[in-house]
Amino acid sequence: MNVPDTTPELFTWEFATDPYPAYAWLRENSPVHRTKLPSGVEAWLVTRYADARQTLADTRLSKNPVHHSEDAHAKGKTGIPGERSANLMTHLLNIDPPDHTRLRRLVSKAFTPRRVAEFEPRVQELADGLIDRFAGTGEADLIHEFAFPLPIYAICDLLGVPREDQDDFRDWAGMMIRHGGGPRGGVARSVKKMRGYLAELIHRKRLAPGDDLISGLIRASDHGEHLTENEAAAMCFVLLFAGFETTINLIGNGVYALLRNPVQRFLLQESIQRQDHRLLETGIEELLRFDGPVEMATWRYATQSLEIGGQRIAQGDPVLVVLAAADRDPARFDEPSTLDLSRTDNPHLGYGHGIHYCVGAPLARLEGRIALATLLKRLPDIQLAVTPDELRWRGGLIMRGLRTLPIAFTPATSAGCGPASRC
Repeated sequence: MNVPDTTPELFTWEFATDPYPAYAWLRENSPVHRTKLPSGVEAWLVTRYADARQTLADTRLSKNPVHHSEDAHAKGKTGIPGERSANLMTHLLNIDPPDHTRLRRLVSKAFTPRRVAEFEPRVQELADGLIDRFAGTGEADLIHEFAFPLPIYAICDLLGVPREDQDDFRDWAGMMIRHGGGPRGGVARSVKKMRGYLAELIHRKRLAPGDDLISGLIRASDHGEHLTENEAAAMCFVLLFAGFETTINLIGNGVYALLRNPVQRFLLQESIQRQDHRLLETGIEELLRFDGPVEMATWRYATQSLEIGGQRIAQGDPVLVVLAAADRDPARFDEPSTLDLSRTDNPHLGYGHGIHYCVGAPLARLEGRIALATLLKRLPDIQLAVTPDELRWRGGLIMRGLRTLPIAFTPATSAGCGPASRC
């Protein structure tokens, strides 16, 4: 890794392709770094592991953008396109206790170990069914044909979106992913459609509840837990968007890392063939650390003057914890730029830390494990179909993920088709 000699330029397309040399310079020379973001807003970037972990748990930093000192505060960007215009801001990423405690208690019931384990057969069915669609062709775009639809359909099932409506959700989500950092018209229309659909679905679930997350939120509200319609819709919206984009990136970034580290990929495939899933378990955690789906934690705002890493932060200043930088800090991780799927001392911050730790992390891990295991088992000779410099990363502050990931492999015969296949 070639670390720059002087202050690196941030937020360029070159930076998006490989931000890690720039983050190494910041960790060493300016670990709490004030910078102007592409939106024009100035914010502090926290890049060292110890500082990052402390900052994520610091109660003096609020998630509510009303605490920002500027009137035009960051345009409400938490990584979710269009949320302000859609009146969808009352969700777990933008609120503090006690409201955060109340809403998290409600939604966390959907992500207990038992509920997630019960979801495993459905995720496996989705993974096999999606691979069946392209296994016989010998090529695919892994992002659009596998990593994108898998978590979309899974989170729709969890929320209780009827199967016949799920392709609409896929279209709306696709518009937000493709244009989240660009033209806003299509995004605004998609968010408006999704918001209207969620309001209608909440009404339908109130009349005929089922065994799903939306029905569970309604039942909790009816049994004394105060939950407004806007809160319920915002909760579903953030679970859908944050839930599927993090998993897209976990799968895409993870497969790309394995393709560029053939020894680690071979060891993982060998263990999967033996049905020994220990390396898969530690491997998912290492992929989350090495090139995780979330580059920066969502916005925080200082509610009072405070100090982070020896740097004075003024009241009202926005703070962004750079998870990607913290998780490659050599002060915490041995050989942090090396992918080691057997790494066990791995308290990465890929899903955050503290009270805002990702509530859907258990489901995302399950989806990641099943996706990687199924791909490597069914398409054992999978290869990158383009050179690495032809790949493009999506722009944006919060998430880190590939726009496309073209792959090639030996076409599967009918004997290799999955259980959901009709070939």
